[in-house]
Amino acid sequence: MGIRLYDKLFLYGAWLISIIATMGSLYFSEIRQFIPCELCWYQRIMMYPLTVLLGIAVYHGDIQIKKYVLPLSIIGGSISLYHYLVQKVPAFAPITLCAEGVPCNIQYINWFGFITIPFLALTAFLLIIILLLFVKSKK
Repeated sequence: MGIRLYDKLFLYGAWLISIIATMGSLYFSEIRQFIPCELCWYQRIMMYPLTVLLGIAVYHGDIQIKKYVLPLSIIGGSISLYHYLVQKVPAFAPITLCAEGVPCNIQYINWFGFITIPFLALTAFLLIIILLLFVKSKK
């Protein structure tokens, strides 16, 4: 018995979202020259492996990958949510007297007053989580 069509589509969707998120982060840093802050790096550490892992899973039709990918997505989404709160809610911003590098509360983009880079990352992580939750494991 092979993988169901819907499961394959959900895997493809999650993989596509991870590719778009990875390319978007590389676009912002390499083309737009936005220097990533520390929290951005942690989000990248969680997103970039998803592109490879989900790509391999799609190729092999491996729906068991979700037990490895979901924790990365949940951790990455949590970091993105915290980063977004640091940017938008002053009470979440840590007090830093002497900081090295780019502060995490800087907003390189602020589309429509609420879409920032951490918001985009959070959206990608949430979509990946939702799609993977729809993938049914074999019984």
